[in-house]
Amino acid sequence: MKSIRAALFAETLKLRRSGIFWITIILFIVIPLMMSFMMFVSENPETAKKLGLIGTKASLFGGGSGWEAFFGLLLQSIATVGLIGFGFVTSWVFGREYTERTLKDITALPVSRSSIVIAKFIVVFLWCTMLLVILYVTGLITGSLIGLSGWQSHTILILSKKYFATAFLTIVLCPPVAFFAYFGRGILLPLGFVIITMIMAQFIALVGLGPYFPWAIPGINIAPPGTPGMQLVTSSWIILAITGLIGFFGTISWFNNADQY
Repeated sequence: MKSIRAALFAETLKLRRSGIFWITIILFIVIPLMMSFMMFVSENPETAKKLGLIGTKASLFGGGSGWEAFFGLLLQSIATVGLIGFGFVTSWVFGREYTERTLKDITALPVSRSSIVIAKFIVVFLWCTMLLVILYVTGLITGSLIGLSGWQSHTILILSKKYFATAFLTIVLCPPVAFFAYFGRGILLPLGFVIITMIMAQFIALVGLGPYFPWAIPGINIAPPGTPGMQLVTSSWIILAITGLIGFFGTISWFNNADQY
């Protein structure tokens, strides 16, 4: 446990001094700001008319008005942008030593390799959790500032639960990305893996097999109830959990046994 704390301290220190950390924070603040602007234009036709083409696009983008429509955008963001963002975070945390050629310094620390990997997973979890909270809170603040209509506490509570549940499902898919960061010795392979799995998730969901493909499950979780072929089943949760566990233990095993030099 002491070695994990030491490795966690080192990872946290590197994170605080990294520009990538602050860039991700800014990005997850900007996303709800943009959505709020679109919703504002969508709910104000006169403003949309004055803005011309931008207003027209905003109306199409909003797909509705009020808090329920806005939360629909938040859910889509955490299921798509979240998957890319969390994948990037994982790729960077696990692949930066290869890119910066500092891996030998990490493995020279008086801590076990397993502790290093576990500490990295803790950092990824905390980082991603912070980003999803930032996205959610910024969305609530900006939505209130632009005066979105239709606030219903019961509905907002249900949508908030779905938001955080979808975010957690997305975070569970981070360990396989970590494995490919170590396997590919950098950040390019894991990022490519994230993109490929997202593309595959779209096609697999279209043929009705989405509930059985891990990377399609977060998107299916936000689908409206009763949508054909878009209902999660018990095996969906089992498949997702197994995928995360395989990625977690596979990453530890690879880092412990592979030649890192």
